[in-house]
Parts: sequence; structure tokens; C-alpha cells
Amino acid sequence: MNTFGKDDLERTSAARLSAEDRVTLLEEQTECTVVFAGAGAGGWPTGVVMSFMEVAGAFWLTSTDDRPQVRALASDPRMSIVVSNAGTTSWGRQMISYRGVGTVHRDRATLEWFYPLWAQRLAPASAEEFIRLLDSPKRVLVRFDPVAVQASHDSRRMPGDGRGGPRPSS
Repeated sequence: MNTFGKDDLERTSAARLSAEDRVTLLEEQTECTVVFAGAGAGGWPTGVVMSFMEVAGAFWLTSTDDRPQVRALASDPRMSIVVSNAGTTSWGRQMISYRGVGTVHRDRATLEWFYPLWAQRLAPASAEEFIRLLDSPKRVLVRFDPVAVQASHDSRRMPGDGRGGPRPSS
């Protein structure tokens, strides 16, 4: 029998991201890829990279109401979010993909709840200025509620570096 990560890369289920490592990834990473349906020519799925924060199991993103991802959610609320560890200090390759439902929020109470948390996550040194820039007439929030983990991966659960090379030294 072959050894996963040494002889082949066939049984990737052995390298899923643990629940604890999911939490760490979502705390460290600030960007995700958002995939939504129907916005491209001919109804093709489209993706964009957006900043996010996770609060109590829901992902929050912000945009303006004229962006394709916001318009697409009006006709089909299904979307996916993919988060990787690219750009973080964590070694290896980690990824988690969720599928779920997006809801657009425009109400003032939700915006005012959101802005301070968002600014603290993305621009703590200039939070007040960032909030001022965000608070515009077309600003909307997208709440993404996951319904399933589509896929996950953690190359640190494989022998070596996950690509046939030696494990990085700490």
C-alpha cells in the first residue's frame, strides 16, 4: 500500500484542515475568494477576492451596491467562499472552501455595528479614517452563512513539505 504524501497524492482526505486550525486560519487571514453565480456573460460563475471577517459562524464582507457580486445575490443567493493561508505567517498550504447563502444588508444599524469591527481588523492604526471612507451612500454588507464545508486541505498533515521535499525547519 502506498503512503500518502510519500508515494502519491491520491487520498487527500488524510490532509483535511482540523477544526482548531480552521479557527486559526480564519483569525489570521483577512482575504478570501468569493464565487457567485450568474454575473458573468452567459451566466458563468465569477469570482472576486474580498476582505472578510468571521463573526459567530457568519462571514461578513463589504462592497458597494453596484458591484457584480451584490447584483448577482439579488437573483441567486448561493455563493462560495475560499480562504487560504497565502500571505500569512503559517507554513504549508492550508485552504477551506465553504458553500452557503449570501444576504445583502443595507440598514444603518447593521452598518454601524460592522464598521468598528471591520476597521479594527483591517486598519487598527487608522480606524476612524477607514470608517469615514467606508461610510458612503452605496455601501452594503454581505453576510455569508455557510451551509457546508466543500473542501479543505492542510499540507502540514502530510510528510515533508507536502510536495515531496523535506519538512521546513521551525
